[in-house]
Amino acid sequence: MQSVGETTGTFMLGKELDILMAERKRLLKVAGAAAQFVASMDGGELPPTVATEADILAQSVNALPEDTLRDALAAITHPREE
Repeated sequence: MQSVGETTGTFMLGKELDILMAERKRLLKVAGAAAQFVASMDGGELPPTVATEADILAQSVNALPEDTLRDALAAITHPREE
């Protein structure tokens, strides 16, 4: 039999997991949009004032694991209900 503390802990862990999964979903959308933006931008046409940030964005997208990038692109290609 579970004690009240174990039940409460399990409930709280489940809630925290729900929060983290919702945050992951939002972050995947951001990453997917960033990946699409990087893929379509022409770095030579960017103003110098944003070139550094664009380079950081491109490097960050390129550093994502392939499966994460695939999930991110799917999040914006096939948006799921919120």
